[in-house]
Amino acid sequence: QVQLVESGGGSVQAGGSLRLSCAVSGNAWNTYRMGWFRQVPGKEREGIATRRSNGFTNYAESVKGRFTVSKDNAKNTLYLQMNSLKPEDTAMYYCAADPRGYMPSLSEADYNYWGPGTQVTVSS
Repeated sequence: QVQLVESGGGSVQAGGSLRLSCAVSGNAWNTYRMGWFRQVPGKEREGIATRRSNGFTNYAESVKGRFTVSKDNAKNTLYLQMNSLKPEDTAMYYCAADPRGYMPSLSEADYNYWGPGTQVTVSS
């Protein structure tokens, strides 16, 4: 079992950058698949980035080329670097983990563990 806590959210102007962090505690998370999701009130949670245990990454079309997921094993932290932010990126952002690390996934249903979220607001 793992526990996840996101940080790094905040307010930024369009075109700016933010880096979100997800502190991970628990055993064997290096073998887990990890994901970043976001949700706007009244809408479904959207998977935007996923990282397989072997390092393979995949991104939603809405963020491809602008967002990058990375991992620091020594710090037990997953990151989401967000560049060229747009007002439509405004959302609550969540980190997620699942022990089925062999398959990446942008589907909410494929993750068992979730952080409480961090808010990102992008103004025009």
